[in-house]
Amino acid sequence: MAENKLFELAPVIRGLLAGESDDEDRPHRTVLLKALTDDAAVDFASSPDAAQGGAPPAGLRHTDTAPLYVEPPAESAEARESLASAVEKYAAQHGCKPPVVCVKGSGVLQSADAPTDASSPLHNRVAMVTGAAGAIGHGICQGLLERGACVVATDLAGERFDALVEDLRARYGKAVMGAAMDVTDKDSVAGAFDAATARFGGVDIVVVNAGIALVSKLMELDLDAFRKLERVNVEGALLTLAEAGRHMKLQGTGGDIVIVSTKNVPSPGAGFGAYSSTKAACHQLGRIASLELAEFDIRVNMVSPDAVFGGGQFKSGLWAEVGPGRMKARGLDEAGLQDYYRGRNLLKARVTARHVANAVLFFVTRQTPTTGATIPVDGGLPDATPR
Repeated sequence: MAENKLFELAPVIRGLLAGESDDEDRPHRTVLLKALTDDAAVDFASSPDAAQGGAPPAGLRHTDTAPLYVEPPAESAEARESLASAVEKYAAQHGCKPPVVCVKGSGVLQSADAPTDASSPLHNRVAMVTGAAGAIGHGICQGLLERGACVVATDLAGERFDALVEDLRARYGKAVMGAAMDVTDKDSVAGAFDAATARFGGVDIVVVNAGIALVSKLMELDLDAFRKLERVNVEGALLTLAEAGRHMKLQGTGGDIVIVSTKNVPSPGAGFGAYSSTKAACHQLGRIASLELAEFDIRVNMVSPDAVFGGGQFKSGLWAEVGPGRMKARGLDEAGLQDYYRGRNLLKARVTARHVANAVLFFVTRQTPTTGATIPVDGGLPDATPR
């Protein structure tokens, strides 16, 4: 498909259009791009002569300099070299990088206005959050938006997801887009990255948050139920990590991946083996990704929360699964159960989605040169050490 070729090249082009920064931890000033892929855009992109003879596609911005016209490289391996040469020649001729790039037979990529404040630490950074419709996902999306990122919220399609996107858009407007995604489906994951590319030009930050839980002792654990957790918590993480790595490598401007792990990795719970073991596998995939992606300045880190119940409209899916049983076992209501978990940590702290978001923000704003690390967000649990 013509659209797929444009989306394949868009991260490369976005990386080539990035400016230089004097920040060693973030040496690139990223840009936002918008993709135009309708018939008029494909015709306009076919050649400068064709562009002169027809009406420009809807949504094309007027620019003071002419578009850059490029042919898609025959081999993907040649894309960066040939496109870099074209951008370099254009800049030498016009004194600036091209604001519009026309890819023959595929469509148009044009620079887009940033919907956030240029002084924000994540200005022009695009973040994708999986499993966004729960308490932690909502908190992370909100934290990223507050720091100036554009956010692509993803989750399974449905009313819960629609409510999340509507809530975020009402407060943050054009900086938010929703992309329905099933993390267990490779095509669905790739499609969400394509959707993000069409809207913003690429992705700089990926938060791997999608996950599901199950309460069952090992002797009673249904194998099909275990396999369902394995598909979401392990295969879903793998597919998301792999697509994020491919995308960021093409872009060539580094990137940040944060996995939402759990205190159950170092400190598993009886009756919670399916969740604990599959999240441990997810955590280990993150550590391996940190080894494999470091050469591309892609940092991979983990945050490990405990007992995030959620509040307001967006509840924790994990606690919807495990909460009723634990309340019944202890003779507590929801408030009492929250107090129980608050009382068991050293700081006697209520752990919130906002706290998890703050840990994610520590990594993605690159406060330290760190990869392969884990931040516990649990109030201090001695049985979850070493840290």
